Amino acid sequence: MLLTRAATGKIGSYITPPGRGAGEFHVRRLLPAWSRIKITTEQKQLHRRCCCRCHRTLTRLSRPPTTVTVITNPPATPLFAKAPSPIHRAIATAATRMSRHPDFKTVEASRPDWTTSTRFRYTKTADPNWTPGSGANHLDTTSSPGPAGHVAIDPYEPGRPPVFNYKLLISAITPRPIGFVSTRSGPKSSTSTTTATPSSGSAEGEGETFNLAPFSYFNVVNTDPPLFALGIASPLSAPKDTLRHLVANGECTVNMISEHFVEAANATSVDAPPGCSEWVVSGLTPVHDCVAVATPRAREAVFAVECRVESIREFESRAVPGKKSGCMVLLEGLRFWVREDALNDEHNAVAPEILRPISRLGGISYGRTMEAIELPRPVFERDVGMETYERLVKERKTATAEVANGAAE
Repeated sequence: MLLTRAATGKIGSYITPPGRGAGEFHVRRLLPAWSRIKITTEQKQLHRRCCCRCHRTLTRLSRPPTTVTVITNPPATPLFAKAPSPIHRAIATAATRMSRHPDFKTVEASRPDWTTSTRFRYTKTADPNWTPGSGANHLDTTSSPGPAGHVAIDPYEPGRPPVFNYKLLISAITPRPIGFVSTRSGPKSSTSTTTATPSSGSAEGEGETFNLAPFSYFNVVNTDPPLFALGIASPLSAPKDTLRHLVANGECTVNMISEHFVEAANATSVDAPPGCSEWVVSGLTPVHDCVAVATPRAREAVFAVECRVESIREFESRAVPGKKSGCMVLLEGLRFWVREDALNDEHNAVAPEILRPISRLGGISYGRTMEAIELPRPVFERDVGMETYERLVKERKTATAEVANGAAE
């Protein structure tokens, strides 16, 4: 079995992107995750019976390895316009491997139409009368006391393909915000006014290309300074277009995806050949009016942030020692862009009924935010109190002792 846990504790290293894009990149097509694993005929049959969704991937084992293309000493700017594109964007890969529907359009046609009459609203919580110490509300009728009913999974257990961890995580860590990242290939300039501006509706300028891609490994992690974490599933030696651009000039814009352009945003995950622009494929509109960066934002986005790279950290695979598996990019927010009708008078909140954000779920599924509840943060002295707390401690000890005595009997 080729999958073994890494013996070393080393994870990776930090880098700071250079001021210009000159450098050497090794761009290659990676083998499918299944091709690194030896699987018997019996294991294939068992997998088909237990997980019919992804058994097609096993047939890839018979395919010959793809070739490795190495680019050495490329010119600084044309590198990004002519370099081979990544195999797939993250979402496109998930759609290919995780879709349950070979003929998706047929399945989609059988589903209800998109609900346009539903408006965002607030509702009560499931248990408005909940009190401290009450535990879970009544909604979960399948839970049972004790550890029974749960399965512990070792991410590196023998025979477990790395793609299983990916599928498990994106189906469990939900909903996830989507960072819709716009980058450019050219060298960094001090102001956007000195950069060649593409004509209206175009995503190409003189000597540089513009990339647009969605990432669901994304979130805000700090407010002073505003920091955002972006996870990219490619190493620095074989970077995706977004990572290559961020290393080259250290800037981007991050746009939030709303319901009114979700199809267009998903289209940017296409495995476009070199030289093809995701802006053109999606039909979205690049706006070159940013203040601190020369990268365009998407006009359709209700909320967007101008960002520069704070740091990049590359990670080493635990399953395949010595292999770099991905990067985390920390982005610092420099300017916020908010559509006027979504912004309050104090300029400190965005209306969810206007933003109507789209999130990522497992597989090729997206989520809509249609309802919300409000729960004030409790204050200990007012909402709990030391007397109540001490009573809850005693009740908990008594209950624990009763369970222990029952188990002993």
